This record gives sequence, structure tokens and C-alpha cells, in this order.
Amino acid sequence: MRRSSFSFSLYVSITWSLLAAAFLFSGCSSADKKADTAEGAYSIAQEYDKDERYEEALRRYQDVKNKYPYSKYATMSELAVADVYFKQESFAESQVAYQSFKDLHPKHPQIDYVTYRLAMSYYNQLPSTIDRDLTLATSAILFFDEVIRQFPTSQHVSESKEKKESALKMLAEKEQYIAEFYYKREKYDSALNRFDGLLRKYSGLGLDANALSKAAISSAKIGDMDRARKYLNELNSRFPGSSEANNAAKEVK
Repeated sequence: MRRSSFSFSLYVSITWSLLAAAFLFSGCSSADKKADTAEGAYSIAQEYDKDERYEEALRRYQDVKNKYPYSKYATMSELAVADVYFKQESFAESQVAYQSFKDLHPKHPQIDYVTYRLAMSYYNQLPSTIDRDLTLATSAILFFDEVIRQFPTSQHVSESKEKKESALKMLAEKEQYIAEFYYKREKYDSALNRFDGLLRKYSGLGLDANALSKAAISSAKIGDMDRARKYLNELNSRFPGSSEANNAAKEVK
């Protein structure tokens, strides 16, 4: 009786093992067969992408590009690679990938999206504080501007305007930070150059009253009274009765 029970259990175990192996082999064969076409290979890559298995998705998209370079799926895979990097928050890599796509396919129907994502790749690499290098902000602004000007009906225009202003404000605050550094140390020549640059390049971002006031005071401190009065007049015209205007008036006689 025990031998019969053991034999039956062994039989069931072997049967299930064979069925599982057959199912696995069948699945692999199906996937392999599907990958024999550009469309099928791209579809498999998409499945990994949707499952957030990004490393495998990248490998599969690269395979599509390498095996079917003249199909539309190769181009679709190029863009998908950039998107996967962006989803991974690998923004330096997505920046390179979007730029490459933009250079190779300047007339692509989604070029507004590509340009927007290129700008966002730069923007998302910006530091959280203004006392660090903000060089990438200039590139982000450049491509946000391209979306705004060249694709005025794009769905990405609104956010491009918002992010552009945010990047500009970071640059403006960096300029103000440096200007204040010189001003507090009574290096009025250097402070004046920075406040003047702030007014010329970043006007309208909420920093103008302070910049005009301290530009006027800095001009007076170095003895350039004509320039001091010019700043003070603009300050009184734009911000009459403000504390900034009152402070500048005390120094500019």
C-alpha cells in the first residue's frame, strides 16, 4: 500500500514537472518567435517598459535598433530609450538621448515633445540651491524657449513657460546672491556691475526694487551721481513710496 501511494505521488510530481517545462518552453518559443519581427521585438520591449523592468527594456529597445535599423520601430525605439532614461531619473543620459534623437529626426511629428523633454532633462539636473553651478539652466531655458516659439500650439507650452521662469529666477537669485556678497563687503564697483546685470538680464522676476535701490546706492558710493540719480528715478517711478526707494533716497542727494 505504501509503495502504491509513493508511486502515485512520484507519478503526479513528474507529470506536473513535465507540464511546467512544456509550458515554459512554449512561452519562450512564442516570445522568441515574436521577436523575429521588428514589430514583435518592439512589443516585447514595451512590455518590459510597462512592467518597469527598465534595464531589460533598454536592452530590448537597443536590440530593435540594431536588428531592424531601417524600420519605423528602430526610430520608435530610439525615442523609447530616451523616455526610459527619463523615467529612471537618469537625466544626464536622457539629455544625451533626446538630443541625439532631435539631431537625427528634426522633422519628427513628436519633435515638440522631444524638445520639451530635452529641456526637462537639463532642468531636472539643476541643484536645489543657488550657491552651486547653474550652467545647465541656460540650456534648459534655450530649449523651453524653442518649444514656446516654434510650437505655440503644443500641449507642452504651458509647462515650458512655467519651468523657464523658474530657471530664470534661479539665475536671477544667483546674480543677486553674488551682488549682495560684494555689497555687504563694500566692494561697490563689483556690486554695481552685478546689480546692473541683474536688471538687464532678469527684470520682472520680483528682484527689481532691491536691485535698483542698491545699484543707486553703489553708484553714489563710488561717486557716480548721474548714474545714481538715474537708478533712483526709475525706482521712484516703478516702486513709489517703497522702502527700497526711501533707503536709496537717503544716499543719493
